[in-house]
Amino acid sequence: KKKTVSFSSMPNDRKINSTAACISLMLEGCELKKVRSNSRMYSRFFVLDADMRSVRWEPSKKDSEKAKIEIKSVKEVRVGKKTPVLRSNGLSDQFPDECAFSIIYGDNYESLDLVASSADVVSAWVMGLRYLVSYGKHSPEAPGTGHPSLRTSWISSVFDLADLEKSGRIPVSRAVQLIKALNPGMKTSTIELKFKELQKASERPGTEVACDLFVEAYCELCTRPEIFFLLVQFSSNKEYLGVKDLLMFLEVEQGMEGVTEEKCLEIVSKYEPSKEGREKGYLAIDGFTRYLLSADCSIFDPQHRKVCQDMAQPLSHYYISSAHSACLLEDNFWGCSDISGYISALGLGCRSIELVLWDGPEGEPVVYTSPSAASCVPFRAVVGLIDQHAFTASAYPLILCLVVRCSAPQQRLAAQCLRKTLGEKLYLEPPNPVASYLPSPEELKGRILIKGKKLPPTCEDSEGEVSDEEEGWELARRLGQEDREAPEGGGLRRVRLSRELSELVSLCQAVPFQDFESSRRGQRYWEMCSFSEVEAGRFANECPAELVSYNKRFLSRVYPSPMRIDASNMNPQDFWKCGCQMVAMNYQTPGLMMDLNAGWFRQNGACGYVLRPAIMREEVSYFSANAKDSLPGVPAQLLHLKVISGQNLPKPKGSGAKGEVVEPYVCAEIHGIPADCAEHRTKTALQSGDNPIFDESLEFQINLPELAVLRFVVLDDDYIGDEFIAQYTIPFECLQPGYRHVPLQSLAGEPLPHATLFVHVAITDRRGGGKGHRRGLAGRRGRRVREYTSTKATGIKAIDEVFRTATQPLREATDLRENVQNALVSFKELCGLTPAANMKQCILTVSTWLLHSDSAPSVTLNLAEQYPPMEAQGPIPDLLRKVLTAYETMIQTSRTLIESADAVYGKLIQAQQAGMDFHKELHRIETKEGLRGRKLQKALESFAWNITVLKGQADLLKHAKAEALDNLWQIHNAGQSCGIGRNGSASPEPSRLQVPLEPIPE
Repeated sequence: KKKTVSFSSMPNDRKINSTAACISLMLEGCELKKVRSNSRMYSRFFVLDADMRSVRWEPSKKDSEKAKIEIKSVKEVRVGKKTPVLRSNGLSDQFPDECAFSIIYGDNYESLDLVASSADVVSAWVMGLRYLVSYGKHSPEAPGTGHPSLRTSWISSVFDLADLEKSGRIPVSRAVQLIKALNPGMKTSTIELKFKELQKASERPGTEVACDLFVEAYCELCTRPEIFFLLVQFSSNKEYLGVKDLLMFLEVEQGMEGVTEEKCLEIVSKYEPSKEGREKGYLAIDGFTRYLLSADCSIFDPQHRKVCQDMAQPLSHYYISSAHSACLLEDNFWGCSDISGYISALGLGCRSIELVLWDGPEGEPVVYTSPSAASCVPFRAVVGLIDQHAFTASAYPLILCLVVRCSAPQQRLAAQCLRKTLGEKLYLEPPNPVASYLPSPEELKGRILIKGKKLPPTCEDSEGEVSDEEEGWELARRLGQEDREAPEGGGLRRVRLSRELSELVSLCQAVPFQDFESSRRGQRYWEMCSFSEVEAGRFANECPAELVSYNKRFLSRVYPSPMRIDASNMNPQDFWKCGCQMVAMNYQTPGLMMDLNAGWFRQNGACGYVLRPAIMREEVSYFSANAKDSLPGVPAQLLHLKVISGQNLPKPKGSGAKGEVVEPYVCAEIHGIPADCAEHRTKTALQSGDNPIFDESLEFQINLPELAVLRFVVLDDDYIGDEFIAQYTIPFECLQPGYRHVPLQSLAGEPLPHATLFVHVAITDRRGGGKGHRRGLAGRRGRRVREYTSTKATGIKAIDEVFRTATQPLREATDLRENVQNALVSFKELCGLTPAANMKQCILTVSTWLLHSDSAPSVTLNLAEQYPPMEAQGPIPDLLRKVLTAYETMIQTSRTLIESADAVYGKLIQAQQAGMDFHKELHRIETKEGLRGRKLQKALESFAWNITVLKGQADLLKHAKAEALDNLWQIHNAGQSCGIGRNGSASPEPSRLQVPLEPIPE
């Protein structure tokens, strides 16, 4: 009887919730495809012998004694396409990675390569095989003792507490509430259905349940197979993690450093529900699940929950969270006649708010909160509210953008109100004329800056005329108050401005924008321009480099087009990529754009300020916002994302009349510079209930990590009316590696209770690690010729000669890095691991092969040496010899890198500094050489390119050396912990702590 198994939580499906269930499936057997070395596939029926000592298959031309593998000969079980046969080009597209697995067996490390019908079947076979390899043929539930497991004892004790009458039975309603209390996200109907199903199967109907039935229901409902599979991988103690197992999991999988056994015991005592487990230091499946779901294991790096960036840079070097006045125009979310919108925006860390002042009916200026004339609020009430809430969410400066539409007398009242209410918070000191940049957020902590027009120094009257801003007129048109016509000839409107209001403006003086050349020559650092979305969009497309350069010194604000009468939002990434600091958003309008804005500003303690990428801040740097490939000197990174499962997914809010079941799929989107924008989706989980299994791997190349945002969107494939289920948006720099839960949110950004995605995150520097199709990399991967970054000619002889000295060091730096990268990937592949694996995992894998063999060849790591050789005593099988050769190549290339890096680095920095010496003289040299127009532009671009390339390549070399030293530390550490290291007294710590190179100054 051939059966397959499903991990679905639908009540009528079979569910794997223990290793016993896996072995039960293997004893029954199922059909798998056997892959031969010639890439041909054959369907065979695989079964585990009743004595649990061998796996057999039929039909086979071999005699029945040969068509089998003994469990004791198995060295390793690999999930995915991790052998040369499964990686071969003829097969790679025929089945997904998660449906393949391989059994490495025998003294010659042969591989039996198999393909299953689904990832669920793979999980069951792999979990069962790994268990049998570790523990022989003991009964999985109670090896040789007959005692109940930790988990069963704990669930029984919970039942006993609920059995108030001590009758051995409790009402079904109480049992349902008990399971719901232990698993808060689970639906009552799901639990009730499970009890009915078990009562029917055991022929014990009624209104009460006994302890054994309660334990069975709990185990079937509350075991997440994907987490159980993970636990078995790391467990050396049957069905729980000991302290050493947990430590290994945290270091190897979760990428945590400096984990101690004391820390692991803390985790056990915090999350393990059973008293026995806490006392013995064991983390069973329920405690492990609780830990993985906890804030301690969040996908969001906890370092970013507080202010973690340098806050002492000039104000123009930060993105600033900004709200448009239209955040008060809509009455469907914020309320039409109150000012709660301001409180909400400030509470979310918004640091720039726009106020449009109008003449009020009672002689006092007012602010409109919606297009209806009845919904105006006195200006003094708004200022009072701002005074109260300005610094509740962030201590950093708040910028009030005043757009004046009221008469001069009412302007005076507004100025008096601001001075009186805000008092000391108001920043009124005049700009420092000898400075070149704005003060930093740190210097301006707790201060409120007024952005607005200022009277010219020549005006000595109590009021005067200034040019008006376009912004704010959309409300005037909607209120029917636009009585001032634009001047003939299309010039700027003029408005009257009172001296009192003018004097409040210091560091954010609003001036009209003319062109980039005029700004470069004449704009002062405290003057700033506002751009409409259309105008800024034109600059971003036509002259992005000039806009980036402009934003290095000056603040710019981008406001939505007046055509957005529905208060929809522009894409802030379109302007962030060009360095625009203040992109004004309609905070009350939920959706993708607001998700990006909210997610982006979480990364620095949600303080409303995010430091821009270094390549956008440095005085001389080449950055093309519309680059379609990697940037000079910025290391491209690969994001390996595995979407494993979803938990407690709600129905779409606006879906029509359909059943309770959703058929979800997950879209993972990268938003950033155009070269990074990409989207991949998983398959749809059909009829999966609230807890679908996706088990799908996605891959993205990120060229500018500092500007990338990852957004998860869960959608319903079988929707009526509304497909949106949930979303979560996180800056790339805040991702934590390893197994993580994603806390899902609604469209409006509110947390959805207990709704999560379970994912695995890995980030590597390797470009195109040898597998998988990814946009824009197919051609690059096919080439055998190594690509070298080079400098560009400026057309100025003296400068070009300086940069020419860097040609050889640039080639050497690339060779040093690439040789190590290639050697690492080869070694990892031979170990059956992906390029995302770390060195510790590689050494542990090799040690596992050696320990799972009676006639184990003697292979040791000599830890007495700084570059530990892997030495074999006696004959060793071919696969192991290849592994040793690849390890030796990796060690030698790493050694060459570590010992040569400083000299090459010095040459690159020398060339960069010599180039920078020309920077101050650049304009004089250009004039002398007679460069103008396009030639001049090209020379300046090439100069910036060269400086960026030299700094970037030096940086990459510095990081490569640090990584190589870290790999050596991991080899020492893993060699000692897994038992194949010898002479391990020499501590590798000094080499790890050694600071390899001085940081490069900006």
